Amino acid sequence: MQGNSTSTVLGRRLGGELLKLRTAAGLTQPQAAKVLTASTAKIAKMERGWVPIRDPDIRILCELYGVQDPAAVGGLLELARIDRERRKAKGWWNDSGVSPAMREYVTLESAATAIKTWQIAYIPGLLQTERYVRALNPDDQFVAARIARQRRLGGEKPLFLQAVIYEAVLRNLVGGSEVMHGQLKHLTHVIDEKPNVSVRVLPFSAGAQLGMGCGFNIISFTEPGAMDVVYMEIPRTQAWIEGGREAAEHGERFDKITEEALSERDSRSFISALSKELRPDA
Repeated sequence: MQGNSTSTVLGRRLGGELLKLRTAAGLTQPQAAKVLTASTAKIAKMERGWVPIRDPDIRILCELYGVQDPAAVGGLLELARIDRERRKAKGWWNDSGVSPAMREYVTLESAATAIKTWQIAYIPGLLQTERYVRALNPDDQFVAARIARQRRLGGEKPLFLQAVIYEAVLRNLVGGSEVMHGQLKHLTHVIDEKPNVSVRVLPFSAGAQLGMGCGFNIISFTEPGAMDVVYMEIPRTQAWIEGGREAAEHGERFDKITEEALSERDSRSFISALSKELRPDA
């Protein structure tokens, strides 16, 4: 934050696209400011994600930059709309146990249409049982917030979740064998009951893959790939990749990992077999 201004992930993603278009057109910030009857400082803030951007300004800039593709303009307008809504949104996360560092991710998750997640350490948060969450962090507010996030998998416009999970995650006895038995049973239940959720397993037999060093989430707000951002949790901090070639590379990496993973049907059978091995009365 700077004063009353806040730089958001979506704002920076949108601003980065406008900056790229302006640069490709060979124009300067003062030239862009002139057509908007605005200051150069305002253009700089727009391109850095510090301020929400109005639809008329986007249309005028696109015309100036020579962008005529309706789909391209529409993608920018949709991203601007979502960013404006997120800036003023007052969701459950404002009065919950969500940390400030995680709050922006949760607000984006609430607005996303689809998420692709590659996990090498834990079951994806949207698929965790309450006991599994509590084994990771017993704080009641943390647990409540994690469970509240899972509402996105239901409702009128449920989030589409595509998860690829490394086999080690499923074999790691978080909370002990009884907790993991329940967690694995829950995974199979979600697979069976929620058509908007896809779960696949990358087995040990697949060998080393690019991306083994860090899990990541690819968040889509319009058509997948068009305006994606990438979120990664690394020790003691979080990292965002707001578009560009690096974000595209993560999309390609996810696709390659998915190709090496078991099919959805075989993944479900694999998870079910592991669950039976951990059954308390086994």
